[in-house]
Amino acid sequence: MIDPTVLWRAPDVNPVNRKARSIPGLNPFNVYGRVFFFSWFGFLIAFWSWYAFPPLLSQTIAKDLGLSQSDVANSNIVALTATLLVRLVAGPACDRIGPRWTFAGCLLLGSIPTALAGAVYNVQGLLALRFFIGILGGSFVPCQVWSTGFFDKNIVGTANALTGGFGNAGGGITYFLMPAVFDSLVHDRGLTAHVAWRVTFIVPFICIVVTAVAMLICCPDTPTGKWSDRHLAVQQNLASHGISGAIVDVPGELTDKATTGTNSPSGSDEKKLGFEAVEPKQPGGFAHEAHIPEQQMLDTARGEVVVKPSFREAFPVIFSPQTLVLAGGYFCSFGAELAINSILGSYYVKNFPALKQRGSGNWAAMFGLLNVVFRPLGGVLSDLIYKRTGVWGKKALIHGVALFTGVFLIAIGLTDPHNQHMMFGLVAGMAFFLEAGNGANFGLVPHVHPHANGIVSGCTGASGNLGGIVFAIIFRYNHKDYARVFWIIGIMTIAINLSLSWIRPIPKGQIGGR
Repeated sequence: MIDPTVLWRAPDVNPVNRKARSIPGLNPFNVYGRVFFFSWFGFLIAFWSWYAFPPLLSQTIAKDLGLSQSDVANSNIVALTATLLVRLVAGPACDRIGPRWTFAGCLLLGSIPTALAGAVYNVQGLLALRFFIGILGGSFVPCQVWSTGFFDKNIVGTANALTGGFGNAGGGITYFLMPAVFDSLVHDRGLTAHVAWRVTFIVPFICIVVTAVAMLICCPDTPTGKWSDRHLAVQQNLASHGISGAIVDVPGELTDKATTGTNSPSGSDEKKLGFEAVEPKQPGGFAHEAHIPEQQMLDTARGEVVVKPSFREAFPVIFSPQTLVLAGGYFCSFGAELAINSILGSYYVKNFPALKQRGSGNWAAMFGLLNVVFRPLGGVLSDLIYKRTGVWGKKALIHGVALFTGVFLIAIGLTDPHNQHMMFGLVAGMAFFLEAGNGANFGLVPHVHPHANGIVSGCTGASGNLGGIVFAIIFRYNHKDYARVFWIIGIMTIAINLSLSWIRPIPKGQIGGR
């Protein structure tokens, strides 16, 4: 039975790390509700500005700057390249300084080139500007790490899918907002097209800065307070529940080997968590706390507290088979979404010239806006399957939806529809499985090397951008033969997922994350 009150009431929490076991998404007064809001809204604003160029690029900006089709494609590739690099850095940054500051930093740094869009007058300036605007795309990593830090394993797939899905909708909103603001400036304010498209970028700039500042003022780093105090909080929570006779290691090595209380972490300045048990302050536990077995509490403390990794410790995590599975899946799903999002409006104009810039943009926007429903659905299914089958079920879901995504991509490519109903229907079907795959992928991420969640999230997120770059390059060298690229991406998606399907979802012997 679904209880709608979980959408606003204070959630039950994990007694060790204080992560919520439900999502009070309609309650901004609750700290979990606030963090949930800023996680998705911050990424939505970032995604909007990150993809603010494509809705105006192929016609208005291309005409004003004298761009060729190759120049447009190159600018799309450059934007994805910058984001790939930022996501690789953002992952370890989340583990070191916390996701909130990393998130705000990405937004504020990315706002600067957004405000400077009006200074572009040639193709070289466009390429440089879009490279630095790509910083905004890196905000996805702290968005997911922050969400993972506030929501427990039973609900984290749904939480990550909702924050990612609502945020990804910025890629659809931009196709509505940017042409609408541009048209308003031209028709209502009397600006020329040359000036109007430049002024348009001031709108996302203001929204980015306000959101970043509000995020820092209104939200904490973790459910237990400061990022630097997270280990101490776990120590105190265990002691307050009367658990004694053990020394809980702060994970200092990221290799996920089973540890004992006498092993010292290496390569890290973290220390062991020794603690004295005390009597619970009230019978039956604490207010809003979920009842969790003692061993599970210890496993959570040993294996799920994020640490500051050195390169030597991070290396085995980055190149583990389990991280490869997540990276490969996201390479296909989010990589395809990014590349398709960049050309979909142009593809619609090619097959349906009567739509023109605004009409094709509105239909292309639907592809991104479907993230509001389809990506969260992937996360919800991931959590439901997890309750019955564990982490193997989450992994099977990733590969299953990927296979159906490949089928739809191949169908679009082979038929190259010139009937609007057929085209939009196939794209919607493809979006269902593609975007659900994104949600399912980050439903599994929190279970893999949980004490290196920033690194795993960064590698997975960066692989999505790598996929976007690879697929964008394929689009670039096939010029306007968009249909051919669709079936190529479909075949690649099926082949990659089948090749990864045999790998275990989490490392053997891993503590925590199960």
